[in-house]
Amino acid sequence: MSGQNQGTYTDDSIDLKQLFFMLLRQWKIIVACVVLALLLALLYLRITSPTYSVNGLIQVEDNKNMSTALLGDVANLMEVQSPAQTEVELIKSRFVLSKVIENLNLDISIQSLDNTFSNRLFKRTQYQTTHSPSQVIMSNSQGLALHIRQLKVPAYLLNQPLQLHFIDNENYELALPTGEIVKGRVGQPVAQMVSGGLLQLNINKALGVAGSNFSISQIALQTMVDRINAQLSAAEKGKLTGIISVNYTGSDKVLITNTLNEILKVYLEQNITRKSAESQNTLAFLDKQLPELKAQLETSENRFNQFREKNDTIDVTKESELLLTQNVELETRRIELEQKRAELGAKYTNDFPLMKEVTDQLAAIAQRSKELNQRLNRLPEVQRQYLQLYRDVQINTELYTSLLNSYQQLKIAKAGQIGNAHVVDPAILPLKPVQPKPLMVLILSIFLGGFGGVLLALLRNMLSSGVKDAENIEAQTSLPVYATLAHSPILDKFRSVRSKTLPLLALEDHEDLTLESLRSLRTVLYFAQKNAKNNVVLISGPAPEIGKSFICANLATILAQTGKIVLLIDADMRRGHMHKYFNADPGNGLADYLSGSKDLAARDIIQDTPVKGLSFVSKGSTPANPSELLLNPAFESFLHEISEQYDHVIIDSPPLLAVTDGIIISKYTGLNLLVARYGKTPIKEITLCMSRLQHSGQNVHGIVLNDVPQGALQSEGYSYTYKYRSKV
Repeated sequence: MSGQNQGTYTDDSIDLKQLFFMLLRQWKIIVACVVLALLLALLYLRITSPTYSVNGLIQVEDNKNMSTALLGDVANLMEVQSPAQTEVELIKSRFVLSKVIENLNLDISIQSLDNTFSNRLFKRTQYQTTHSPSQVIMSNSQGLALHIRQLKVPAYLLNQPLQLHFIDNENYELALPTGEIVKGRVGQPVAQMVSGGLLQLNINKALGVAGSNFSISQIALQTMVDRINAQLSAAEKGKLTGIISVNYTGSDKVLITNTLNEILKVYLEQNITRKSAESQNTLAFLDKQLPELKAQLETSENRFNQFREKNDTIDVTKESELLLTQNVELETRRIELEQKRAELGAKYTNDFPLMKEVTDQLAAIAQRSKELNQRLNRLPEVQRQYLQLYRDVQINTELYTSLLNSYQQLKIAKAGQIGNAHVVDPAILPLKPVQPKPLMVLILSIFLGGFGGVLLALLRNMLSSGVKDAENIEAQTSLPVYATLAHSPILDKFRSVRSKTLPLLALEDHEDLTLESLRSLRTVLYFAQKNAKNNVVLISGPAPEIGKSFICANLATILAQTGKIVLLIDADMRRGHMHKYFNADPGNGLADYLSGSKDLAARDIIQDTPVKGLSFVSKGSTPANPSELLLNPAFESFLHEISEQYDHVIIDSPPLLAVTDGIIISKYTGLNLLVARYGKTPIKEITLCMSRLQHSGQNVHGIVLNDVPQGALQSEGYSYTYKYRSKV
């Protein structure tokens, strides 16, 4: 493949099967994330206070006003707003909620500083706060009880936590943010001037509080109203039903139940007060008019009686009687309209049509009365005076009697006023919390944990720079991948047991999938060595811990099992551990032979192994200059000598990028193989090894991809090897 093709090779396709097996290989990460999410969910359920919800129903009756009645059927064609929408805003208004706060002392906050995170985690002590019209009580399951009847602070201390420390069960100290200390005694009200104003505190009872610390505060009215509104919701059920559903949430089920019932109570009281305002205004008008009318009646009766005593009996004509009757009727009608205008004035302005109509009627009555008075003035003097006095008595009597009847009726109506709203369902104590829902939280945690685990696995796979695709290696390097070796689960069992020896997989399980891949490598080497200059094979890699020693030991064993005579050389004189595979002595090895320190011959450093046909040369004593020893002509002579005695010579060398030993050895070998570990060895390290060998005049003949997960081996098409075990 050309260099151009190497640089332009890309593969942006997504293989779902490959993706699935990649996630399957990282199942431990996903399971760990799920377990962690479950633990966090359990911790959340443990420390989170449950949230309860209570509700009540209010029915608002739609009393059509006079304007709707005047419009008649036309009102049905217009968009009519439900009266419940107005009542919803009234329920949440500061006018209603401020009275609720005052009635239940909700502006007094008490918190125990001993109620720490660990206490909530282990549920050692349960704290509860009770608000009532007379006091606020904090108590716990250990017998502690603190009763505060009054707390009033200057404006600058509103919403500020004040530290309350009990010296004993009777005496306490209150620390202010300014550093001032207020001392007091249980049962004795405290009123003390502090910077900014007067502070009043009345703790009327305290039990088991010696040494305890509390944080108390007076919450500003608007702040408390906002808090209640954040937990309070009200809405009409359906459209134009007049049924309002009021909901209130909180962590204290007793407190939210009492608070919502108090809200409903205060709302109904203001509703009744608002609806009786019209009657109250009319009563105020009558309270002012009745004494005046009574005085006028008494005055008119006295004047009439004095006139009759002076003039005896007066002959009144029919015309005079008619004028008198009409005048009385007009005056009575005038007073009735005045009363009606007072009633309408409580609801409407002077520009309202009904108000204008009443005003016009009063003007017409005034004009008619003027005409009647002019006719009366034309009568004889005695008759005229008699009629005027008699008229005054009649009018004042009828007016006084009529207004007195109206006054009594309004008093009765006001006493029976119920407003246009009433509670259908009051709030009752909830049985179970609405949040958190344990089952939902656990299911969600499993889902989020699994999702997070998948994302972490994908991110880990994306950030991993190691090679994972044999085709990509071949495309990037133009070198053939001789074999892909699967990860063997048998080796995991041996790694879990600490031992001074390393297992030879070729002797442990003859049908392991990894050995099948090594056998395919053996076949490739058979054909590759036909064109090689000798039968010496160098197996190296870019970095440590990629499995090259494992491949050398097992490949040599497999070659020997076919009847070949094989020599395995551990040329890693720094950190070689090949002797552990054969439980051999590392002494008298390659380093000792090349250094000449022990006067050894080539046959003296060759050891037999338990595998028939396989001999082994250990690394020997650790030298100070391994690279210089490999440059010794004795090493070349040694390889030349043994290559004629063995069918295959396999050399395990140190990493190429760490030291130059492997590059020196490659000058004397017929085949040079590089080992790359799946997911660990970057493609850049492979190309860098190739470059270093090329600079020294040598080439890499092939690559072995090691430790490929079996799932990846099946999903990514590295080989077509199947498990085909012998039948027992």
